[in-house]
Amino acid sequence: MNLHQLSYLVVDDLELMRAVTVNQLRGMGCDKIKMARNGAEALEMLRLGKYDVVLSDWNMPVMSGLDLLKAIRADAKLAKLPFLMITAEAERRRIEMVINAGVTSLLVKPYNAGSLKARLEFIFRPRSASAPRPAGNANLPPPSDDADGFEMGPTLEPSRILVVDDYPVSLRLLEKMFKDEYQVLSAADGEAALALCDTDSPPDLILMDVLMPGMDGFEVVRRLRERPATAQLPVIFVTGLTDDEARLKGMELGAVDFVSKTSDPKALRARVRNFIQFVDMRRKLQADYDSMLEAARTREDAENISRHDLKGSLAGIVGMVQALAEDDSLAPQHVAQLRLVEQTAQQAMNMVNLAGDLYKIEMGQYRLRAVPVEIGEVLHRIVDLFRPTFSDKRLTIEVDTDTPVGTELPQALGDPMLCHSLFQNLLKNACEAAPPDTRVTVHLKDESPLRVLITNSGVVPATLRARFFEKFATSGKVGGSGLGTYSAQMLAKAQNGSITMVTSDELHSTTVTVTLPRHSQDAPPLAGA
Repeated sequence: MNLHQLSYLVVDDLELMRAVTVNQLRGMGCDKIKMARNGAEALEMLRLGKYDVVLSDWNMPVMSGLDLLKAIRADAKLAKLPFLMITAEAERRRIEMVINAGVTSLLVKPYNAGSLKARLEFIFRPRSASAPRPAGNANLPPPSDDADGFEMGPTLEPSRILVVDDYPVSLRLLEKMFKDEYQVLSAADGEAALALCDTDSPPDLILMDVLMPGMDGFEVVRRLRERPATAQLPVIFVTGLTDDEARLKGMELGAVDFVSKTSDPKALRARVRNFIQFVDMRRKLQADYDSMLEAARTREDAENISRHDLKGSLAGIVGMVQALAEDDSLAPQHVAQLRLVEQTAQQAMNMVNLAGDLYKIEMGQYRLRAVPVEIGEVLHRIVDLFRPTFSDKRLTIEVDTDTPVGTELPQALGDPMLCHSLFQNLLKNACEAAPPDTRVTVHLKDESPLRVLITNSGVVPATLRARFFEKFATSGKVGGSGLGTYSAQMLAKAQNGSITMVTSDELHSTTVTVTLPRHSQDAPPLAGA
């Protein structure tokens, strides 16, 4: 895809930075560019217009770049939109946050037109790995001993230094002084220096004389600062001027240092080396960002393939076992064994589903493809699977409904696998909490929306009631993870449903009620009617 054909949205609260990015895009031949001052303004523009890519700063008032990214990934119409985050962040944990939120690529500040173009070409190059990622657990490589930093990436090309001097001897001396460590460009006057700076690959540092014919060093810096694309280029004046007035003028124009030509060459080398270290650190951060993104994509691709293959195999096992178990010629003990195999396969599938979907649901990234679900059949199957599991407790586990006899059971509108995981978690929780020799009932209410009530004897501990659906909330259960009711709530919400719990000390019982949308061609009865 040609970059100049794309439509861009540039988001930054600083006018100067917006101008820098816009000018660099225009230098690439791009003219379909809009700007926003914060994430909230950008989100409104995205919902009203069509854009091919978002280029956003991270830290902004009203809505940050990270919050904008999350909102985009949570919007079904915008979820696949490429997103380039522009940042000076160096803390690994924060970079992991934006990668997990689904960023397409990252660009380190300060940047030049060449860096920006390289990022955009990477985003739009025709390979699946560069497609916009949905949010999800990236399973990033473990942090180094310095958890707030990065391990150094691959060896980078030498930094670029531009030396500017009208005196040939001084020019050759500076070239010779730095050519073994850096890429050295040279210019004999201000016009040539400006031309070398106004490119896709400007120098990382400029060493410049002040006294030059035509355009002196001060004027060169002034013009550099007037252009957004070159305003951030660092300049060290290397000059014969030594008076305080000249030094002050140079620093006021934005020079990072002012060095006399009579200074010790070792001192000049040290100053340049110290500054270039910061440049190299930024470039290595960019390399580390790229490595982290690539690692996240590779792991996610592998996990998606494995999850897809595993789910397919497990679904095949469940289907074959269910067919075998319905054979009337089998002995009861063989049917029971097949049901145990089915239960094990269903539990494994439940784990696979939760691992793949729960994080997306938490981040608001799950895309529901609702279909009619035979909810009565799902409930009966789960109950049949749990009866032998809890036989040692001698529980009576049963399903009933208020649907008239001879009438088809109502269907839910949701995802069959999520429904199975949802009710399997809740029924398992109820059976584990129920005292021995008691009853666990599952009641399907023929209403709209549908309601399913799961009731067991026993009460929820007082200390747990307010936190019943919170993550990791558990009490007194050996090996309990505290994820069962939490994941059930998330799975219900993902299907546009809800879940509540009522526990009664007087009745010594607990009821969990799940509400799900009803699938019906006709106008259904109202809930509670």
